[in-house]
Amino acid sequence: MSAAPALQAFQTAFGRRIRTGARAPRPAGVPARRMAVYEALLFNNLRGFLDRCFPVARACLGEERWTRLCRAFFRDWACRSPWFREIPREFVDYLGSACRAPLPRWFADLARYEWAELAVDVMDVTPPAVDGAGDLLEGMPVVNPAALPVASEWPVQRIGPAFRPRRPAPVNLLVYRDREDEVRFMALSPASARLLALLDGGVSGREAIVRLAGELGRPADDAFVEFGRHNLEALRQAGVILGARR
Repeated sequence: MSAAPALQAFQTAFGRRIRTGARAPRPAGVPARRMAVYEALLFNNLRGFLDRCFPVARACLGEERWTRLCRAFFRDWACRSPWFREIPREFVDYLGSACRAPLPRWFADLARYEWAELAVDVMDVTPPAVDGAGDLLEGMPVVNPAALPVASEWPVQRIGPAFRPRRPAPVNLLVYRDREDEVRFMALSPASARLLALLDGGVSGREAIVRLAGELGRPADDAFVEFGRHNLEALRQAGVILGARR
């Protein structure tokens, strides 16, 4: 065997051993003690990213179950990104599509909610040009680009070791970065969540409110438009809406 294929075969065997532990044979020529150091080093490195991003999920499972889950992720999931900061997102994808561990029904949603905080914190966005005091009804409201909506069948913002829901209770949440670059969390009514979604179409506040009224089977009368205007103003005060497009 030439040098290149031999090296590739060694790397494959080395990687398989690191990911699966004793399930795979140790590569020839690698001392057991040194192999154990590499196995622990890489797993603990990955585990550190997960521990920091998902403290509530970890506390809900307990150390033993959490460690087993992290180990299964490390062993079974082929991450698609080489960036360390993407590991938590890969973990959320794993929970949603490939995890076979017996977990609470709300666990994947809780992890997605915790990941959203990190995602918003590191989100690279260019602040749009807006008139901060612009007319949100007749103008085009601009939604903060550093924001992620989180819709869940479970009250994930309340889940923790002291509260584990037995029945679904749908929530609409928004995770966003405010004017001081602090990550904030906001619970939205279904109507407010839909209103924000409608604004993504580049329409005026009035147009979005009228569309919302139609979806709800309500007349877009003065009272409903005023309700929508008040909602838009509250979102501007919170930093969710930055202003109106210039």
